[in-house]
Amino acid sequence: MSKLYIVPTPIGNLEDITLRAIRILKEADALLAEDTRTSAKLLHHYGIETRLQSHHKFNEHKTSAHIAERILGGETIALISDAGTPGISDPGFLLVRTCVEMGVDVETLPGATAFVPALVNSGLPCDKFCFEGFLPQKKGRQKRLKELANEARTMVFYESPYRLCKALEQFIEHFGAERQASVSRELSKLHEENARGTLLELFQHFNSKTVKGEIVIIVDGKPKPQKGNSDDED
Repeated sequence: MSKLYIVPTPIGNLEDITLRAIRILKEADALLAEDTRTSAKLLHHYGIETRLQSHHKFNEHKTSAHIAERILGGETIALISDAGTPGISDPGFLLVRTCVEMGVDVETLPGATAFVPALVNSGLPCDKFCFEGFLPQKKGRQKRLKELANEARTMVFYESPYRLCKALEQFIEHFGAERQASVSRELSKLHEENARGTLLELFQHFNSKTVKGEIVIIVDGKPKPQKGNSDDED
């Protein structure tokens, strides 16, 4: 039966893709890619010759309904992003919503996404967390940080390497210099780095070097108030 497949792709190491994902990418009638040049490298690596079509944030509003109509007409189409799971800080949501509204079958494969290994590797609580993705660059950023100052769950952020130190400075301002955090970059790649410490320590570490690669910042939630000692304790 024709459907839309959402297929995660490796965030760095090309081996981090499932056997089923490779099969679906080979069997689909067409592949929708955020950047066809980037995706072509992955497809070439695995000998996948399926036709590529651009699908990104600049055209998804115009093309989603047409893609859904193609699937209703009998095509099987797979959506991939440059890296990770489509829809998670990448194009995908609008297409999935459109397909759901038009009665198109949608199936999402499990697979790579950057924040999960960064969160687990941070050493901070990961049983409950909030995913913030990319904060607004300008309008609304300060307001959101003020709201998050009282967030008790572990917080997950994506950030550009060029704005990492600025973001850490803002986190220090709103969360406190001693708040525990971690910064992961180049996940699954040769030069993967996972730095842990207070926000101040992380700022000092990254402010003294040139930062490259995609960034995931994990910040501990607001500490619970310490209970005072009872009168009958020594």
